[in-house]
Amino acid sequence: MTGSVLVTGGAGYVGSHAALALLDAGWRVTVVDDLSTGRRELVPIGARLVRADAGDLARMTGLLREIDCTAVMHFAGSTVVPDSVRNPLAYYRNNSMASLSLIDAATRWGVRAFIFSSTAAVYGNPKRLPVDEECEPRPISPYGVSKLVVERVLEDTGRAHGLPWMALRYFNVAGADPLGRSGQSTPEATHLIKVACEVACGRRERLTIHGDDYDTPDGTCVRDFIHVTDLAAAHVAALEYLLAGGAPQVLDCGYGRGISVREVIDTIGRLAGRPLPVVVGPRRAGDIVAMVASGAKLRRVLGWQPRHDGLDAIMGSALAWEIRQTSAWRATRPTSVAGPYSPEPHPSPG
Repeated sequence: MTGSVLVTGGAGYVGSHAALALLDAGWRVTVVDDLSTGRRELVPIGARLVRADAGDLARMTGLLREIDCTAVMHFAGSTVVPDSVRNPLAYYRNNSMASLSLIDAATRWGVRAFIFSSTAAVYGNPKRLPVDEECEPRPISPYGVSKLVVERVLEDTGRAHGLPWMALRYFNVAGADPLGRSGQSTPEATHLIKVACEVACGRRERLTIHGDDYDTPDGTCVRDFIHVTDLAAAHVAALEYLLAGGAPQVLDCGYGRGISVREVIDTIGRLAGRPLPVVVGPRRAGDIVAMVASGAKLRRVLGWQPRHDGLDAIMGSALAWEIRQTSAWRATRPTSVAGPYSPEPHPSPG
């Protein structure tokens, strides 16, 4: 089954990979992105780009009609947990309020599927691991709250208006398209793997571990890293499920394997052929100690199976992407500039 899919945030990291997966599966793709953080060059060949605010009700209602939209995949939003603690209003505005407008537009047009990019941050510090969908959401950051609000709106809207929806709660997304078509490209990124790869390529002097005294095996935070290409495949499977009449669902997206911050750093150092320079800093507000998914429901409901779940596959694809990005960066870099572009990164364990 094919048709027209609107992908908000399709010039960003996860959105661009989902757009690639949709195009590979034969869907027509329209990307909506205001390019405030997204990059035009990440919009796949074959997708139409509309530069607009996904929260503009009138614009989105008209666009859905114009493209005869079958489904919406909503990725647009702000994602940095510490930033949400410092500036919660921006996160409620950009993540919650904008999403409400888009859901309104989708309901008015009558899309047949609405898939929302949610987060494991809705669980906060879980009382047990692995986490599954029966665990009570207890977000500890405005980012997590802003996403949970949208899940509740989708649940109520689906009940009231028959909107078919699914919320995919991402654990920690990592890696890059194996064919080299897309990858993590956010300027001054805070995600751990992106920062570690930049350090490995000489674009940053070092990386900072924010806290090494947590109650974990090596004292650093633990996360369940999922390859972005596997996550994109889950979105296509979710779309097919809803269009076949499947019931609304909340699904956790992870592999069920915890990896510590130090393990990530050591793996990338090994793949790069040299240890990475590291400093240890204080803990940050809003950081979760450990988060690992069960992932059983995702496999059961969607029949999804990961294809890129090896640690070296995840880290290696991210490093390969960064090496290509570094080559392009050096080719355009002013010759008068010396040294890495960011001397003091602050990576998130995502």
